[in-house]
Amino acid sequence: MGQRRSARAGFGYARRVEDWPEPVERVAAVLRAQGVDARLEAFEQPTATAEAAAKAVGCEPAQIVKSLVFVCDGLPVLALVPGNRRADTERVAAAAGARDARVANPDEVLAATFPVPLVARVLIERELLRHEVVWAGAGTPRHVVGLAPGDVARLTNAETADLVES
Repeated sequence: MGQRRSARAGFGYARRVEDWPEPVERVAAVLRAQGVDARLEAFEQPTATAEAAAKAVGCEPAQIVKSLVFVCDGLPVLALVPGNRRADTERVAAAAGARDARVANPDEVLAATFPVPLVARVLIERELLRHEVVWAGAGTPRHVVGLAPGDVARLTNAETADLVES
């Protein structure tokens, strides 16, 4: 698995880890400002897939948050689903109140997420809320953050929905 570094980012942990990349420090700053008890992890190798992230963190793939951008009636919508599940396009459209939805292409994903997220809505699969802790990307392919799924929903202003294939 390689070496791993971690630090608490929540209550009582205002210390900045000096060698974190700037995007990771931005994540940590939001967590601190919002009073979220979270754990940031850094890995030597990227965790590009849900399976790789789960193995690196030591959790089940269902606890990994996949962030998927869809285009729903022309507007970008972010769908947060468990790492072991596939999003259902029709369910995403229904949850977004759209007539149709499709997976965004790479250019649309970039436009909707960089340098700051510009999505019309955020939807979170209700299955994620069943876990005590979930893990999401934290600014780079080598960094993840573990936090309560309720905090993910609150920080992203996500609406709970059934988004995955049956």
